[in-house]
Amino acid sequence: MTPSSTDEPATGTGGGLVRIRLDVAYDGTDLHGWARQPTQRTVQGELELALVTVLRHDVDLTVAGRTDAGVHATGQVAHLDLPADLWAQHESRVLRRLRGVLPPDVAVTAAAPAPAGFDARFSALARHYAYRLTDAVSGPPPLRRRDTVGWPRRLDAAAMRVAAALLLGHHDFAAYCRRREGATTIRVLQALDVTRDGDLVTVAASADAFCHSMVRSLVGALLAVGEGRRAPEWPAGLLSRTTRSDEVPVAPAHGLTLLGVDYPPDDQLAARTQVTRARREG
Repeated sequence: MTPSSTDEPATGTGGGLVRIRLDVAYDGTDLHGWARQPTQRTVQGELELALVTVLRHDVDLTVAGRTDAGVHATGQVAHLDLPADLWAQHESRVLRRLRGVLPPDVAVTAAAPAPAGFDARFSALARHYAYRLTDAVSGPPPLRRRDTVGWPRRLDAAAMRVAAALLLGHHDFAAYCRRREGATTIRVLQALDVTRDGDLVTVAASADAFCHSMVRSLVGALLAVGEGRRAPEWPAGLLSRTTRSDEVPVAPAHGLTLLGVDYPPDDQLAARTQVTRARREG
């Protein structure tokens, strides 16, 4: 696909560009993550192919947060830039036409012009995830088997909750991240909570951003506490590490779902984009 400009697009008619926000949901079971790959089905690959088919125009998507293979989303956000006159031709029917060409495990739930200054990635204030487990002897309910991990041992959710609280705040999460060249592992973990509803244990996590494999690694550490193999203080004790910890298991991908992305009010979007871009690329 032909990359679009990284600058804020002009809006209006007469050949200008309009930035379109897409809200996206997907079942990641049979997808190899977000980012396009030449020989694998991915979310970006399926979406861009569908958009090109519908719009007859090359597109390049920017996403709020790249998800790994097997991870799901109900509230992913992406954007693309299009000629304003082209968007005007397709706006009224784009969702219905995308539904007709997308595979059943990917859906665009909303598509609309974004406010000035919007960037799906750099404008975001927070990403929200949920990780679902069941320690029922019978395993996950059949209708939830794709997004709920069956755990073979009973979990102490109260101990996991204590451990989670100790991880909150601004830290270097290097012990929980698979390092990427040039990427920071410093994050603000805004929320991490563990709840039990019968046999269902849910870990809810929110942060300004998550580095590669961070949520699943946090869950893996909490599971060690929930099984009684580690003390509740152990996960927070790893925050002093400057490299990925081999002691931290990565929880299975299919229990994780991206629930949503928060953005500031419209008049603060451009400022947020500038601050985040400087921090991530500086």
